[in-house]
Amino acid sequence: MPVQFSIVIFAVIAAFILFQLYNVLGKKVGRQPQEGPRTPALPAAGAEPALRTPGVDATVLAAAASLRARDPAFDPAKFIEGARQAYETIVRGYASGDRAALTPLLTPAVLASFETGIAARETRGETEQVEFLHPPRADLELASAEGDRAVAKVRFLAEIRSKILLPEGEATPGAPGEPRVEERRTAEHWTFERSLGATDPNWVLARVEPANA
Repeated sequence: MPVQFSIVIFAVIAAFILFQLYNVLGKKVGRQPQEGPRTPALPAAGAEPALRTPGVDATVLAAAASLRARDPAFDPAKFIEGARQAYETIVRGYASGDRAALTPLLTPAVLASFETGIAARETRGETEQVEFLHPPRADLELASAEGDRAVAKVRFLAEIRSKILLPEGEATPGAPGEPRVEERRTAEHWTFERSLGATDPNWVLARVEPANA
């Protein structure tokens, strides 16, 4: 075989191998940080959820379908967007002690717990402001009907910067009068609920629990 012809053959083989490697290595594997939240799409009637929606927890799909059977208007995508807005409002409202903003969004038990924290901060003479460094991530993990209640659990991941202004005369880091700044990452499960068949369609926060990041 002529040398030049052999070189051409080897070049073609090498190009083919490089093309195959690019096809494999060039693909993104798993969920990427920039991907949006995962909201389960409801399966078609009679379809097997795990087969219809690969990569989404079958239990969540089945639970969402059971809630949809009781509440045909339930839309997971719209719910998760509303839950994210409620999350930001509640976090900011708790930090600033805005009881008027918190009251319609919380169950009486959660409101009482938040009131305890707000009152303690006011007793210390502290004020706080928070800002989200990035839009919080929200994943729907449960949506079901329990008796006459609709229940939905959302896992929130957030990066928050807090500015805490201490009482006058108390030592603070940096120049006198400057707020104490703290940055933290939070991972929490928030459980929302509402009454099925009620005229008020709004969800309220019923429970807050720590979650894995």
